[in-house]
Amino acid sequence: MANMDFEFVDDEAGFIEAAREIAGADCIAVDLESDGFFRYPERVCLIQVAAGDRVYVIDATRVGGMERLGGAVGSPDVVTILHAGSHDVVSLDRDCALRVNGLFDTQLAAAFLGVKRLGLGAVLESELGVNIGKDKRIQRSDWSLRPLSEKALAYAADDVRYLSELRDALSERLDDLGRLDWVEEECERLSMMAYEAPDPEMAVFNVKGWRRLDGGELAILKALVDYREREALMAGRPHFRVIPDAALVELASRPGADPRTVRGLGKFGRGRLADRVREVIAAGMEAEPPVRPEPRRRHGPARRPEPEGVSDSRLQRLKDWRTDEGRRLGIDAALVWPMKSLKRLSRCPECADEEMEGGDVRRWQRREFEDDVRDALAWG
Repeated sequence: MANMDFEFVDDEAGFIEAAREIAGADCIAVDLESDGFFRYPERVCLIQVAAGDRVYVIDATRVGGMERLGGAVGSPDVVTILHAGSHDVVSLDRDCALRVNGLFDTQLAAAFLGVKRLGLGAVLESELGVNIGKDKRIQRSDWSLRPLSEKALAYAADDVRYLSELRDALSERLDDLGRLDWVEEECERLSMMAYEAPDPEMAVFNVKGWRRLDGGELAILKALVDYREREALMAGRPHFRVIPDAALVELASRPGADPRTVRGLGKFGRGRLADRVREVIAAGMEAEPPVRPEPRRRHGPARRPEPEGVSDSRLQRLKDWRTDEGRRLGIDAALVWPMKSLKRLSRCPECADEEMEGGDVRRWQRREFEDDVRDALAWG
């Protein structure tokens, strides 16, 4: 059952007072509700903050000056608790010009304890015995609509109400296992995420299925992606609600197809809109194919030719080590060592020194596992 004790802040005077109270806390919990499932471009609609025994639900559609929260959210001396916070960190940067310092992510912490169900409701129930009743209908509602129901506001408030207590419980267990510094480093990396404006020239390479297309088909897909972007902006609707990726890829791979037969096109497969889609396809057929992104290349010593299958065997050995280590620690093996690092090492074991200092490998991973990784590379 939701706890109804919170303060809804939807005017400037109330926000100034709330920000003053929040600024005096040494630990806060933060969550956001955005409208990306319904609107484009996405915007933050609510900011929930728990500070001490107070919970504030701030209406970001009606209140400005979010920089007032920077004294708390942006201070390395204030612990800012989030749950699954990567999207929130980027959204705060994008919409509020707020950078999160002193971050502690309770989902990350739970993962490093081997918790299997990592949604907030499940973690609260397993760790604190608290049931906040996560209602999927409210979770997926359009948070930009006003007025918001009392039930929706209470739902939002409960997303931060227990995070401080949860952080304490998880931190104690992590400290007992010697893993608290692992989580702190992961949280430090998370806090460095920032919003990057999308590059229109690269948008085509974000469409699921683009790799299956040849150059000419890719040119058509780019024309269709550009068209969808314009339509999405005019309608204020997210891309998947305008034309789904699968429909764009089918049109690009079968440019002569009747739009009425393409699943997912909806109104764009009929009448004047279908004619416009045909015009876009025709323009794409005349365009130069976009330049495919170059795969990342690593500098380092030249690789020696190896017998076929040696690098595959080495990678399997590294994967087996990672799986065994994850099982021993009781955590997801993906947390032990980045797979892309293992792939690079399997292809170039003599690059190990460089790899250990690369950006993908964490300091805590080097401390804990570097010798094991090198042994796995040397074996056989």
